[in-house]
Amino acid sequence: MKSLELVNIRKVYGDAVAVSDMNMTISQGELVSLLGPSGCGKTTTLRMVAGFIAPTAGSVLINGTDVTHLAPYDRNTALVFQSYALFPHMTVAQNVAFGLEMRKVGRAEREAQSLEALKRVRLDHLSDRYPRQLSGGQQQRVALARGLVLNPAVFLLDEPLSNLEAKLRGEVRSEIRSLQQSLELTTLMVTHDQEEALTMSDRLVLMEAGGVRQAGTAQDLYERPADAFVADFVGRSNVIEGGAEEAGFRTACGTLLPPAASGEAGARFYAIRPEKISIVRDGEGVEGALREILYLGAQTEYTVMLGQTPVTVIAATPGPDDALAGMRSGEAVRLRWSSADARLLNA
Repeated sequence: MKSLELVNIRKVYGDAVAVSDMNMTISQGELVSLLGPSGCGKTTTLRMVAGFIAPTAGSVLINGTDVTHLAPYDRNTALVFQSYALFPHMTVAQNVAFGLEMRKVGRAEREAQSLEALKRVRLDHLSDRYPRQLSGGQQQRVALARGLVLNPAVFLLDEPLSNLEAKLRGEVRSEIRSLQQSLELTTLMVTHDQEEALTMSDRLVLMEAGGVRQAGTAQDLYERPADAFVADFVGRSNVIEGGAEEAGFRTACGTLLPPAASGEAGARFYAIRPEKISIVRDGEGVEGALREILYLGAQTEYTVMLGQTPVTVIAATPGPDDALAGMRSGEAVRLRWSSADARLLNA
């Protein structure tokens, strides 16, 4: 069973706590993403697993074996760097075979395994090229092949798509996920990109200031955020400050919102996702004034002021005969949503 377990992992630099007592288990074939803002400790955690940083306290276990004090090359892990880290003077095949050469694998077997790894990422036809002759997406796939060829117990990905342009990022994202699932790779990925984390991961671990704010599936974090930080960071959300009353939630500027069906007593924040809100010109709903309209193609984003509180609404772009067609900034509108879609949260 290929698995990774972190037990009370902690990293301290002087008076600064980079990672605080993290516990986490990744099962064989599972992809878990560490997500969070810059400086939250996610890359430090990844590098402690890889062996490039020694933890101040705690243990790293791979397949049940404590590897906390082993060198990186003795851990049976493979790390794909954000910058690819390909050797410019080596061909694609030589780059992929490098790790096997360091492990004293014979030349014939090395070449066969490297070719097989390149086939997995569909680059075997470019084995004689040099990195400078490849596109960014192709270089990333070579870096993946270089890790795959080692048949690691744990596959580590450090911001694997950050250097790719948007369209290519989507394609390579699908390729990585497909490979990870077909090969049942136990994978830990670091990313600051919410879309990557939501679409690629079996589970997410959202970090902030060295600690874990919430862990769970993408649906858990998106639909059931533990607090206002999670709601605001994962996806887009209207997080509105105020206080709960018997009739609903009173915003800081005095607007009364419908009651939320779930949340915490005495909560100071009200969260509602932009796509859960309907915008209408008249009828029932919370009164507001339309401030801005952004055309996004299939969708349109509206900013509506409820007093001094801006609320974002995302809806399908109206057709020419739609009731919302021709709306203008400054127009009076009403917002509606189900209480089941709103949550009361603490800070």
